[in-house]
Order: sequence, then structure tokens, then C-alpha cells
Amino acid sequence: MSPTLISVSHLAKTYYSEAGALPVLHDVNLQVEQGEFIAIMGASGSGKSTFMNILGCLDKANAGDYYLSGQNVLTLNKDQLANLRNQVIGFVFQGFNLLARTSLVDNVALPLVYAGISKNQRQQRAQELLNKVGLGHVMHHKPNQISGGQQQRVAIARALVNKPTLILADEPTGNLDSKTSHEIMSLFCQLNDEGITIILVTHELDIAAFAKRLVVFSDGRIVEDKTVNQRSWPC
Repeated sequence: MSPTLISVSHLAKTYYSEAGALPVLHDVNLQVEQGEFIAIMGASGSGKSTFMNILGCLDKANAGDYYLSGQNVLTLNKDQLANLRNQVIGFVFQGFNLLARTSLVDNVALPLVYAGISKNQRQQRAQELLNKVGLGHVMHHKPNQISGGQQQRVAIARALVNKPTLILADEPTGNLDSKTSHEIMSLFCQLNDEGITIILVTHELDIAAFAKRLVVFSDGRIVEDKTVNQRSWPC
């Protein structure tokens, strides 16, 4: 049996403003083993994005427990959370979030700057990953010189640069056409085959079908959690 990477118990999140309390998550429970590939779905406002932010240590729950790689996330301070993010998690966003005036290789290497890695090592690691995602031949281009699908590949390479055990992807194909979306999802399948745990948020059933497990949110609760039939798995 694979070790448990994520353990969430009775998680709750409420936002407070002058208008009053806004409960977003209610008694959420989820266990994720190392090497899983999970798609999270749900209508807008169902709580899935808030849940992903908590998983990514970008937000904190008000109640419950969240253990990531054996650490109780809800007890960590900002510096400890930042270290945990850098060591364990790679992020992929819908909007790519690349620096427009910076080369692709420098975009990929950027997280290593904060990790104190030497320039030569940063460049070597970034070049290796751009080759891995099929973009070694354009590594010195700027983001506006490549397609949207290629930009998302750069973002995936950047997410991998710190050798994470977990990738969190928020609508990673939301800005891409169907063919390019499936190419990106095939890349996620490859990474999962290599042992990286992947959790992604999507509104699209054909994208969720690439995952091996489907978790559905509604009104701040998990209402469905099932294993996907492997015979229908596109990978």
C-alpha cells in the first residue's frame, strides 16, 4: 500500500466580512495516497477552489486537521508553510502565470532562485525539464513567441523544477482547445506514471476522465468520491 500523502479530517472554512459569516467548507474528509491522480469537480461556489487553496497551503482552514507529508499544516507559521510548499508542491494554473519578458528557461528556473540554487544548476535543471516537456528547442523564446499549449507545458516544467511529490492543477486546460487540452492531460498521465501525485480542478468531464479518482463537491461538502473505471481511462 502506498503511504498517505494527504489526510484531511473534518475540515471547515468560513470567511468573515462586514456582511457577516460566509461558510464555504463543511466537515470535509479526504485521504490521498502517494501516486494517486484525482480530479475535483463541482459547480461554481461549491468550495472546490477554496479546498485546493488549503491543500496548497495558500489558505488555512478554520477547523479540522490537514496533514501533508506527515506535517500538521494548520499548526505551521508562514515561513514553515512556504518551506513545505517549496519542498512538496508544484502548482499549475489556468492562466500559465509566466513572466512575459523572461525567457522560458528563466521562467522555469525561477523557483530555484528562492531555493538558493546556483545559476548553473538552475539553468541545467530548467533545460532538462523543458526537454522533458518537448520544448528544449525554444527554451530561449519569450512566452509570447509560443502557443498557449506550449506555455502550459512551460508552466508544468516550472511546477516540476523543485522535484515535488504533489502537483496541484487549477483548471489547467481552461484556456486551451480540445486537442491541446488532451495533449496536456497526456503529459499529466506521464508524470503520474512516474510517481507524482496529481490533483486537478476541472469543469470538463472529458478532462476529469483522465484521472483515476473523481471527487465531487457541492455546497462545501464532498458528495461523491469514486474510482474511475480504468478500462475507459484515455491514457
